[in-house]
Amino acid sequence: MSESGEGILPALQAKVLSEALPYMQRYDRQTVVVKYGGHAMGDPALGETFARDIVMLKQSGVRPIVVHGGGPQIQSLLKRLNIESQFAHGLRITDQETVNVVEMVLAGSINKQIVAMINRFGGKACGISGKDANLMTARKLQRTVRDPESQIEKLVDLGFVGEPETVNPHIVDVITESDLIPVVAPLGVARDGLTYNINADTFAGALAGAMKAKRLLLLTDVPGVLDAKGELVTSLTTGQARDMIADGTITGGMIPKIETCMAAVEAGVEGVVIINGKVPHAVLLELFTAHGAGTLIKAETGQPEKTERE
Repeated sequence: MSESGEGILPALQAKVLSEALPYMQRYDRQTVVVKYGGHAMGDPALGETFARDIVMLKQSGVRPIVVHGGGPQIQSLLKRLNIESQFAHGLRITDQETVNVVEMVLAGSINKQIVAMINRFGGKACGISGKDANLMTARKLQRTVRDPESQIEKLVDLGFVGEPETVNPHIVDVITESDLIPVVAPLGVARDGLTYNINADTFAGALAGAMKAKRLLLLTDVPGVLDAKGELVTSLTTGQARDMIADGTITGGMIPKIETCMAAVEAGVEGVVIINGKVPHAVLLELFTAHGAGTLIKAETGQPEKTERE
């Protein structure tokens, strides 16, 4: 290779770093909550890339907070322990035996694996759950179903499935103000001391809202929100998102994600982004490049839309 050819890659790397500077400055000392889950958690290579990116955020002056899920890992352990999941009207019930496994996996094995990965690449991660210092108090999640024959709404007892009641982010503030990176398992504690499993997206949204985060990133297994033609929508206002739910463009499992996004924005998060966690360096692409990597959801502003991330 010629001497000039050898210099191409370093020059390109320098150019990329230089172009990232204004975005690094935008997020300096800003809180970014990242919900880590989906198939990316089961891919060792993607896991290492994610850990390196979180360390880079911290080194760049960002205050990253990782909230993780663990559904597939929980189901795997339940199967190994011969614990069968119970359902009522199609909804999964989390009994006492199951929630014990959930806590073991979320606050134990998965949490510490993520902590170890971040530490391996030079970070200083600290694993906690929503139970620590009463970070997240929970109440029992209420769900109703309509009986197809009588058309009467019936309350379904989902067991130890909860939703956020209050958020006290003091412990996370203390950690992020230091050189540590908090890694948080989505468990909550009720006022009577019972442990509740909280959906990781919901948990991350409530935490981001309480901390008035600059960004909440929801890493998923899809590129983001798709329009009626199947093309990626790069940005939405909360009003546009509601319209897409109403007209049937947004359906299925994407609806609760969008509802989480809207609730977080209304609670004070500047912007929420749904991105594909299977894309290497998705977090850095979203935060440190002009056009981002997924669907950005923000509040109504009355200003013309722009293509670049704001």
